[in-house]
Order: sequence, then C-alpha cells, then structure tokens
Amino acid sequence: MKDEDNKTEASLSKIITLAFGLPWFEIIGELWKIGRKLMRGLSNEGVYEVLEYECRLELLDKKGENALIQKREKVRYLQDNIIAYQDQAWGDGKILLDYRCSPGVPVDQYQLGPKQHVLISLRDVRNKGDMDEFNIEWKVQNSFLKKTESWGTSINHLIRRVNVQIVFPKNRPPLKVSIFERNLQRSHTLSKDALRKLPDGRWIITWENTNPRLYENYMLSWEW
Repeated sequence: MKDEDNKTEASLSKIITLAFGLPWFEIIGELWKIGRKLMRGLSNEGVYEVLEYECRLELLDKKGENALIQKREKVRYLQDNIIAYQDQAWGDGKILLDYRCSPGVPVDQYQLGPKQHVLISLRDVRNKGDMDEFNIEWKVQNSFLKKTESWGTSINHLIRRVNVQIVFPKNRPPLKVSIFERNLQRSHTLSKDALRKLPDGRWIITWENTNPRLYENYMLSWEW
C-alpha cells in the first residue's frame, strides 16, 4: 500500500508541476483573442454601421409619373482601409436617373437580382472609427402608377435609426397607409399622426424606427 501511495503522490506532483509550469496567462489571453474574433464573425458586423438613415420620397405629380428620392446616411466604419461605399435601389419604371452623391463619386452601376447597385468611390481611405455623412439623390419615372403602391427599406447593415418620409401632391393625398414587415409576415396600419398637411398644401407621411431588425425589409404601402 505504501508503494502505491508513493506512486500516486509522485504522479500528482508531476501533474501539478506541469500545470504550474505552463504559461496559463498567455494561453487564456490567446483564447480570449480567438473568442472575440469568433464573436465578431458571428455578429456579422460588416464594414460599417449606419448611425442615422433618412429617406424622403417626393411624388411630383398626381399620376405618379415623376418622383425624387433623397437620402441622408450617417455611417461609422468598422474596419480599416475602406475606399468605397455601396448604395442600392429597386423598383418599377426608370430608376437612378440623374444620380448624385456627396461625398464620393459614383463609378459603377450593376444589376444583382432585383436590385440596382451603385459603387461610390470615396476618393480617400477610411479607417475604423471614421465617419461619413452621405447625401444622395436620384429621380425615377413611371414607378408609382398604381392605385396601391409601396416603398421598401432593406436593413442590410446595423442601423441605429430609420426615418422615412413620403410627400404626396396636394390634389392626391394617401387614403390608407400601412407598414409591412416581410420576414415576420405582419403588417399594421399607421396612425393618423403619421400623416400631416404641409404649408404648401401637399401631404407627408413619416415613419420612424429605432434599432430596426437586421435583414428585415420594411414596406411602407399606401392607397391613393
């Protein structure tokens, strides 16, 4: 029994000596770094986050033949060495007419599925923590000709706040307005407070959402 006890004590002594001899603090530090990288990958934080997103669709005539889209996006970059920004649009009729943006220069436009993508060259390098405020506008033709129409907002990046406005001609206000969440397959009618009359007689709908769900597609629909 004494020999077995001595062998057991010797084995435990070796294990303890080996354990305390390993650089545990270094190992824990490396595991922490790996864990942070995995968490960043799982959260899909992307290249940038959108701190503020504002979009204004102005219907210029009662037939819906001409419209103007204006967007303001305040973004903060989450990675280093960013040299381009991507915008997107979709819809019926002719879209992205007379496209303008600041800062940056639109250098390419291509179709990917139902969406048109615009590649904006920043003409400079952005690093993690840098911020930009993009002001973008374009015109569309023959995109809102139906009695029931809609305007979609896709949440493809982390966004803190979304504000969408639709301006209607004074002689054709909306009769009913609702918001539809495509992924959740649910909709609800906007309250009367969402609609107001402007001093020049036109009508405006305002919809706002704080911290919208990532990858959700919000469709603002109306009858007019």
